[in-house]
Amino acid sequence: MGILLDAAPDPAAGGISLISMVLMYAVVIGAMWFFLMRPQSKEKKRVAAMISALEIGDCVLTTSGFYGIVIDINDDMVIVEFGSNKNCRIPMEKSAINRVEKPGEN
Repeated sequence: MGILLDAAPDPAAGGISLISMVLMYAVVIGAMWFFLMRPQSKEKKRVAAMISALEIGDCVLTTSGFYGIVIDINDDMVIVEFGSNKNCRIPMEKSAINRVEKPGEN
């Protein structure tokens, strides 16, 4: 018990603990960026590339789970045709497209 009481904090070690605390915060923030922000930015780039490569005739999966064929493309809108009878044509934003399948792909 006497050993625990003798180990009083050293006032000269205050600068070292401040530096180590700042270094630890920097490591934690860096790890958060590496594991959270970096993959999110990669995913945004992948989605932007997928949308920019969108062409008429591509099969798309919408965020609501419907499969359709792109029949017209505007600046920020696409017209997608759903169903086998070709009567259901819905205009939607490009951001509502979740996945694109090219006609020649499996």
